[in-house]
Amino acid sequence: MQNLMSIWARLDMRRRVLLAGVTLAVFLGVLGMTRLATTPDFSLLYAGLEEAAAGEVIAALDQRGVAYQVRGGSILVDGSRRDSLRMELAAEGLPANGLNGYELLDGLSGFGTTSQMFDAAYWRAKEGELARTILASPAIRSARVHIAQAPAQPFRQAEKPSASVFVATSSGALSAQQARALRHLVASAVTGLLPTDVAIIDSQAGLVSDGAESQGREAIAGREEALRRNVERLLAARVGPGRAIVEVSMDLVTEREQISERRFDPQGRVAISTETQEKTDSARDGAGEVTVASNLPEGDAAGDDRQSQSSESRERVNFEVSETQRDLLREPGGIRRLSVAVLVDGLRSETPDGTVDWQPRPEEELATLRDLVASAVGFDETRGDVITLKSLPFEALPTPGTLAEAGLFGSFAQLDAMRLIQMGVLALVVLVLGLFVLRPLLRPAAVPLPFPPLPLAAPPRSMEILEGEVDDLGPRSSPMQILSGPNSDVPDDPVERLRRLIGEREAESVEILRGWLEQREENV
Repeated sequence: MQNLMSIWARLDMRRRVLLAGVTLAVFLGVLGMTRLATTPDFSLLYAGLEEAAAGEVIAALDQRGVAYQVRGGSILVDGSRRDSLRMELAAEGLPANGLNGYELLDGLSGFGTTSQMFDAAYWRAKEGELARTILASPAIRSARVHIAQAPAQPFRQAEKPSASVFVATSSGALSAQQARALRHLVASAVTGLLPTDVAIIDSQAGLVSDGAESQGREAIAGREEALRRNVERLLAARVGPGRAIVEVSMDLVTEREQISERRFDPQGRVAISTETQEKTDSARDGAGEVTVASNLPEGDAAGDDRQSQSSESRERVNFEVSETQRDLLREPGGIRRLSVAVLVDGLRSETPDGTVDWQPRPEEELATLRDLVASAVGFDETRGDVITLKSLPFEALPTPGTLAEAGLFGSFAQLDAMRLIQMGVLALVVLVLGLFVLRPLLRPAAVPLPFPPLPLAAPPRSMEILEGEVDDLGPRSSPMQILSGPNSDVPDDPVERLRRLIGEREAESVEILRGWLEQREENV
């Protein structure tokens, strides 16, 4: 403490003010580093909660004495305790999602509950259960489901139900594949509901399409890639790996067609039944006047009788005509046209002078390779397929670089970069203040000599060789003086010379010795 007071007493006012400011700056820097190191790293606990649910979570954190931060609609806690807090809050039923499922039906009693009330509660429960299932996905932050079901009426045809789903994702927009999964989920839970009757609305992207077009493009790309790999593998066996490039383009049928055809063959008839009818008629006819004599057996009119007889025969044959009925259904995915482009490298040989000579492949070999490619892709000339195969020189590929691997500090990649930068900047500021500002201020000032150098007699001009010691305590501009020698009255013994100086200037010598002792103690 006495040394500090002595150092403070030797400093002037400017150095005292500067030393106080630097000391305060170093203290604040160390305090900032300590606070930064001890402050917990807050991580997201919950986000997007309703106000009531967020209030319940905050109340539970206050009961546990957990430090937390609220930023907008997000609740952040210490990252080391985040997972354990989620488990504890989940055991208490927090956060409450506010969605009621089939438990709504438990509150309905048999008395005073009409059929309309039960149907309304049932559909509310169905919507709540579907929303709970959708929220089980980590990518979904909130979800609402609405089902439109017309009431059953006895004299009206039943209408098909429809549904809509509104979702908000945690990050990014809802993909077409996720929207398709949600459609099938809702449609499978409601009787008579089709996936096409379910609308998916994203909070960011709006109405999400069913993705049929994108699915068709993915299917086309997958088939083209499969054909390309097959052809490249086939050519690599002949020309070598990497010396053949294949591109496949497909034009697929995207529409669906259904054809119903019915044909009759009049030549291919078959008798299936025969019906025959025969009819015979006979009649007698008497001529002349009708008298009494004509009615007697032996009367005059007996010889005038006439008799007729007729017969009729009919035959009906039923034939069955040959009939052919065909129903043809053409689904999307058929190949309408196929185009294949193949580029193969030529033949390379090294000449005696060291250069590489390139020659195209023979036409016979190219024709053979073309036949192989046509067989591999299922070439059909009738539908307009095209195969183009050429032999051209390949350019040399650039030399690949080295693989980037994790270095010495790869294990620190998971640390917060901004936090490390802040700590590094504070440490650098404290180090600079301590080394370049505080240390020079605390270093003791040089003690001036209490007496000027002793005046000595000047050496004669005839002296060519100087013997003695050079006085380096005087100013640089003064000439060199001889402190000891044959022409000096100063004793040659250093101890005797020191005793003489102390005897002449006792007070100044004591101050010099005291300064030396204090400097030695500080260095120790």
